[in-house]
Amino acid sequence: MHAHILEEGPVALLHRIVDSMIDNYAPELAEIEDQMDGLEEEAILGAGDNLVRPILAMKRDLAALRRVLIPQRDVVGRLARREFPQISNEMAYRFRDVYDHLVRYSDEAAMFQDRVTGILEGYLSSISNRLNQVMKVLTVMSTIFLPLTVLTGMWGMNVPLPAFPGGEHTQFWWVTGIMATIIGVMLAVFRRKRWI
Repeated sequence: MHAHILEEGPVALLHRIVDSMIDNYAPELAEIEDQMDGLEEEAILGAGDNLVRPILAMKRDLAALRRVLIPQRDVVGRLARREFPQISNEMAYRFRDVYDHLVRYSDEAAMFQDRVTGILEGYLSSISNRLNQVMKVLTVMSTIFLPLTVLTGMWGMNVPLPAFPGGEHTQFWWVTGIMATIIGVMLAVFRRKRWI
């Protein structure tokens, strides 16, 4: 039934098997590239909440792919260099074509690994920037409330304190006004120094 496949001999059959096996890498690499494009977009836009796990999974897949591709590239390279007497010049050219494909795929896998590392670093950097923004807001809030806590603590003591003009009923409004003034001055200073 498939006698024509064996007409050229066992080396040609080996070439067909290796060539068809290597051709299966192309759609896998294209799919990995599409996944990386999606991860990169999510990392840049900050759309993904937890991208570390999928990025590390892709990095692991690429490392596994390289561990498979590089030994295959070396073996097919030996076949393309005619290190074996059974391989004719014509078959060496055919194996050289397969070798070129393997070299390109292994280079793409290495490039993808570098790209995934860049995506991970960018994502971690964006997380760090968001955390810094949150910490800045929390620091400003705690800095603003620190003097207010001191004021309310002092006026909450059960000892006589200096009274502001206007009698007992206006003391609350004096303290509230002082606290509002402190808040306004601190916010103005923070804005001038570009902390907020």
